[in-house]
Amino acid sequence: MEFLILFLQFGSNKKFEDKKFDKVILVYNCFKNAATQIVEAEDYLPLVAQKTVEEKPQQLDYIFEPEKQEIIRELMPKALNIQLYKALRDSFASEHGARMTAMHKATENATELRDGLKLTYNKARQVAITSEILEIVAGAEALSD
Repeated sequence: MEFLILFLQFGSNKKFEDKKFDKVILVYNCFKNAATQIVEAEDYLPLVAQKTVEEKPQQLDYIFEPEKQEIIRELMPKALNIQLYKALRDSFASEHGARMTAMHKATENATELRDGLKLTYNKARQVAITSEILEIVAGAEALSD
């Protein structure tokens, strides 16, 4: 669990801030459903600002308290941690979905195998019983002649 805590604090890692890393890419299994997992690769760091919608002429001037930069400085590590947590949760869900699908398929295969073996056993048993009956009938006919 210590690894997970340290991993979740990566958003405020000094090595990235000191430019020792150029880019961080998250690669994880994205959960779609129990049978489908898609490998996703998304940029984690550096953050790229999205293009903003054209400003409307009557845009209001908002007053931010604290300042915009302070809000961003406080929220960005939390947003990065949430993004990382989502990737971890998707990977866990994908793993469990894949396990569930594999176990379901294994159960189906075992059932098919059991049914096939049961049929083979019953056929062999039927052949043995038929052979015994034929031997008894042949013995009875030999005694009656």
